[in-house]
Amino acid sequence: MEAKRVADFQDLLPVMAQKLGGEGLIKELCNGFKLLMDSEKGLITFESLKKNSAFLGLEDFSDKELEGMVREGDLDGDGALNEKEFCVLMFRLSPQLINGAETLLDEAFLQKSSFRQG
Repeated sequence: MEAKRVADFQDLLPVMAQKLGGEGLIKELCNGFKLLMDSEKGLITFESLKKNSAFLGLEDFSDKELEGMVREGDLDGDGALNEKEFCVLMFRLSPQLINGAETLLDEAFLQKSSFRQG
């Protein structure tokens, strides 16, 4: 059943990208991040992922699977996912989108930073 859940997600991300475009997809991923994050830390921790996992249909995932998701996406080794790590992980779970993920994310975050400063 786990492989089916992952396959379903992998099939949806390219469709979302096609319908929303790059900027729209990043915005939706950022919204997903906000649903899952610990509001005090501003990061997705194992605890916040477990608490909020039903929002993304992950309520049937075991603690081990959820811990594995955090560990797999944790690029800086702090034991949690920041917004960029979460977005990169979502792209990594979709092989069709992985090739341009880092560049697309960098561009979107630069646009977001420029918008906040301006």
